[in-house]
Amino acid sequence: MSKIIWDAIEDRLYELGVSKGVLYRLDEQNKYTKGYGWNGLINVTESPSGADVTKLFADGIEYANMRAAEEYGASIEAYTYPDAFAECDGSAQPVPGVYIKQQTREPFGFCYRTEIGSAAKGQEAGYKLHLVYGLTASPSEKAHATINDSPEAATMSWDVKATPVPVNMAGFKQTAVIEISSLDHTAEKMAALEEVLYGKDASAQGNDGAEPKLPMPDEIFEMMKVTTETGD
Repeated sequence: MSKIIWDAIEDRLYELGVSKGVLYRLDEQNKYTKGYGWNGLINVTESPSGADVTKLFADGIEYANMRAAEEYGASIEAYTYPDAFAECDGSAQPVPGVYIKQQTREPFGFCYRTEIGSAAKGQEAGYKLHLVYGLTASPSEKAHATINDSPEAATMSWDVKATPVPVNMAGFKQTAVIEISSLDHTAEKMAALEEVLYGKDASAQGNDGAEPKLPMPDEIFEMMKVTTETGD
């Protein structure tokens, strides 16, 4: 084991930005097979909660600590949202072009990208994909102000909570969020994952294309695992 070295140039990493947001709706089989680009994404602020401690006492001493389950929560801020998000925000169309509010809020999946910067490579050292499952959105705050000599575009924000989905790999609990860093995987594996997340256009070479979808955790593990036979 070698001596610890602090602040080596290649280890000075940081995270910034948010882009390439995707909304995923559930199909009839409760799979996230319908993906829609989320334009106008401004902020995604993750706010986990739970994991509170319960102290156990015995024989006059602190015997042990137990931690409650952690819950995933976040807020999404944007200038706009995909039309497919309307039902997730409690809207419905009784007739085309007429929306009524306070309806059932449909669950959804979400994906977004952040950039990884470093002291050695600047803001383009890599990137991270964030996949979130089982979200429901709380009613959003929307402020409408008069147009003046310093107009500002109105923003919208939603507080979201997640219900975890199963993880079938032994030794791991269910989860609501997965993060994948390009620093840990080959460009080919990241490209293959993004073709699933973002969809694939049909090509003249006989490629039929593919609709964007959000794979479940076990599908992600299978896609991204190292294949020792090929040396990936």
